[in-house]
Amino acid sequence: MILRQLAWIILLAGSAVAATFSPQKVTRAPRPNIILITVDTTRADRVGFLGSPRGLTPNLDAVAKQGVVFTRAYSQVPLTTASHATILTGTYPQFNRVNDFGAPLTKDLPYLPSVLHEHGYKTAAFVGSVILDPVRGAAPGFDRGFDVYDAGFSSRLPGTDRYKTEERRGGEVIDHALAWLSKQHMGPFFLWVHLYDPHSPYDPPEPFKTRYASDPYDGEIAYADSVLGKLLNQLRARGLYDGAFIAMMSDHGEAFGEHGEREHGIFLYDETLHVPLLLKLPGGHPAGKRIEERVRLVDVAPTILQLAGVSTPQIMQGESLVALWKPAQPGKSTAGGSQTVADRPAYAETDYPERAFGWSPIRSLRTGKYLFIQAPRKELYDQLADPPAEHDLSSTASAVTQTLSGGLDEFRQKTASSTEGSKPRVDPELVEKLAALGYVASGESKGAAGTGTVVDPKDKIEIINILRAALLQVDDARYAEAIPVLQQVQAKEPSVPITYLALGNAFSWLKDYEKALPQLRVAVELFPHSMMTHYQLGLALFHAGDFQGAAPQFEAAVAHSPRWADLHFSLASVYARLDRDADARKELEIAVQLKPDDFRANLILGRMLVTEGKPAAALPRLEKAVKLQPGSVDAHLFLAEAYSKLGQAEKARGEQMEADRLGAAERP
Repeated sequence: MILRQLAWIILLAGSAVAATFSPQKVTRAPRPNIILITVDTTRADRVGFLGSPRGLTPNLDAVAKQGVVFTRAYSQVPLTTASHATILTGTYPQFNRVNDFGAPLTKDLPYLPSVLHEHGYKTAAFVGSVILDPVRGAAPGFDRGFDVYDAGFSSRLPGTDRYKTEERRGGEVIDHALAWLSKQHMGPFFLWVHLYDPHSPYDPPEPFKTRYASDPYDGEIAYADSVLGKLLNQLRARGLYDGAFIAMMSDHGEAFGEHGEREHGIFLYDETLHVPLLLKLPGGHPAGKRIEERVRLVDVAPTILQLAGVSTPQIMQGESLVALWKPAQPGKSTAGGSQTVADRPAYAETDYPERAFGWSPIRSLRTGKYLFIQAPRKELYDQLADPPAEHDLSSTASAVTQTLSGGLDEFRQKTASSTEGSKPRVDPELVEKLAALGYVASGESKGAAGTGTVVDPKDKIEIINILRAALLQVDDARYAEAIPVLQQVQAKEPSVPITYLALGNAFSWLKDYEKALPQLRVAVELFPHSMMTHYQLGLALFHAGDFQGAAPQFEAAVAHSPRWADLHFSLASVYARLDRDADARKELEIAVQLKPDDFRANLILGRMLVTEGKPAAALPRLEKAVKLQPGSVDAHLFLAEAYSKLGQAEKARGEQMEADRLGAAERP
């Protein structure tokens, strides 16, 4: 009986796959404005419209009362970039091949923003993290079809604010979106707003920081909901809310120790894949509808296109959700009045364990009442009897396990692309950016690959947990805390290169160059084309007094990133120590050209020009330095000397007096 039932389930799975290659019917309603909201890393059990009693999402809950709520929505991959690729292309990761950081979204893929743009929509995206930056981050190709793609993130250096470099607060994202929205006066628009706030490290701004001091993750979600309230209120104030189609979802959830994982990316249990999904239709009909059938994020793009009256590209693999809230056909309703709909199998995968560590990838299939997980040690759970997936049935229900294993393989084969995807852009700078977000960049580690050993990530999950924590500690300048953790990771998994760079940086910032230099030299060997590895090794050598050794490292860094002013300043500093004054002046001139308000470069370049007998050329540099830092004694002294050499005695006396005054104030 069980096998016959499972055979029927697999048959339904196959029919669902086949159905995805048929275009959806086109509606004739006026095309609505479309607002797509993705709130990163939000668990389904934290939102009020899915039953959470925590009161974190009052603004979204209000929208839910006017829309359609999907209680069993599942992500197809527990990583931000890859999941958004599925959302926006309506295809599975094995088809779109954006299953890795930096993997390009190729032009042969169907892409929701591009399709809408081709049909007259104005399109704009406002994202909250470098993880979705198409130019400087992990999402090449994501800007296709957008009139505006507001990103522009950078690497974070010690002492800089993470919210001005690798991510930004939701409030800033919303402000940028509203500024764009205020200029839209005609035609339908597609607006995508992505909030990154609930992602680790959990650090909500006030008053949420204090209010949720015991659970900052909840504070991040409450903050995200509050800024979404600002967006929603502005839509109402401008008369855009009622007629808009609003789709809100999370790309994936977050684990807090369930099944051993902290955060996300490795396992495929509900804590990281069960996500909130909410749709508000134009006119608010149907209002308060709850859909209990299982749905997938791959279904979002076809749904949006159907409601926009645009034909769905034939190669989209998701299925529109519209049929789920239409009135039931005669003879097709249950006793409770809900429509009977065939089960939609929810496939998911993660290649992150394999690509980052050389361990086994993991696949899963939710179908009928079962959750099946394909790993070196297969797992099977009855989700009706065991929602937390705590009791593995694979050994006692081997026939079910075998049937679902075959069904998963068949599903993946039918939905995979027949062409080989482009390899991810393993940019060494991207490696550092991902590390700052707690990720290990894919393609770094060979791990157990080639040894004949297949590693089940279940056996290694604690290594990933502690490595992520250590990377965030380094990014937050908590070096003394990070060092023993990184050493622990390095001892257990010496094949993960990012630990060498992180350890070297930590030792270097603690001025322990004897320990820093060996780590950083290994990092340079492993990442020979990385600007950051050469730069960090150069800094360590410079501070250790090895100027001759530092010079080629800074030169390599400048060659890799010639438009970074700080690199030119560092190279000028080492040239000056080596008595290469002409070379030093040249680098300083480049630095002030790239960064006119760089106090250090203006000050030192001005001083060098004075000593070379060029006070007139030095004057604008030193005047700029005084303007930038009027409290600097050296800036006033050097400017006084320049005025004196130019015969401007009164100005020279004024600057000398100010230098004396500042110097006296500094003395105890």
